[in-house]
Amino acid sequence: MKRHILLPTDFSDNSWSAAVYALKLFADVECKFYFLNSTIIKISTLSNLSNKLLKTMQEAAMKELLDLKALAESDNANANHDFQIVLSNKDLKKAIKATIKEWNIDLIIMGTKGATGAKEIFFGSNTIHVIKGIRGCPILIVPEEYSFVSPKQIAFPTDFNRFYENKELYPIKQLADLYNSKIRIVHINKEEKLNDIQEYNIIMLQTYLSNYEHSLHWMPKYAKIAVEINDFIEELEIDILAMVNYKHSFIEKIINEPIIKKIGFQPIIPFLVIPE
Repeated sequence: MKRHILLPTDFSDNSWSAAVYALKLFADVECKFYFLNSTIIKISTLSNLSNKLLKTMQEAAMKELLDLKALAESDNANANHDFQIVLSNKDLKKAIKATIKEWNIDLIIMGTKGATGAKEIFFGSNTIHVIKGIRGCPILIVPEEYSFVSPKQIAFPTDFNRFYENKELYPIKQLADLYNSKIRIVHINKEEKLNDIQEYNIIMLQTYLSNYEHSLHWMPKYAKIAVEINDFIEELEIDILAMVNYKHSFIEKIINEPIIKKIGFQPIIPFLVIPE
């Protein structure tokens, strides 16, 4: 079955790097990739611009999209892949929602920040808006200048307080299928003993993952969650970090300023955000 992958781009190095990662990740899979650029302009600016100038800006964006498509086709020379460009005058969140609906997008792959991203900030504002606003499609966020590594190990941190439905685990399974990846379920021990709900959720999680090589890992609570997750990533040489984005989840915390600065979450590997 052909996959439909959306690649939002602002023509920055970071967005191209994310696109290259996508092409390598799905090298052996039949895919259609959609390069999306949004040319939204603030209303205050709009009133001062002539229609001619607006048209010029859109034509420039279209040329960059066509150049990007040509670059992907020449760099990628893969019979499994074909490309389409989408130019939108909606804001990025609305543009992505419309594209997901129109082309049945399975996965969004984007960089952590765009052309104006400051070095010390992990998630740029566009990335945060997309994570907050897009609930109908998983998002794979690729760190700046990340070189592709076959994802042999996927980490899935959980506190076991929440029951995960099979549909929420499906994006992890799809990634695991690509490279026969091991799924490492990691729990940070905040409690002396798991309660009945947590015990039940472990059993159900393992049942849903029974056809996949997986393991449970217990970590003592010794630091901030973000620090422990990154320690786990380094120690077990994890290639992709996956989490479900639900109310009061770790993801919800990290995308709310100023908590993001306090938590200091800087994943060093691609990060799969799964909507509930």
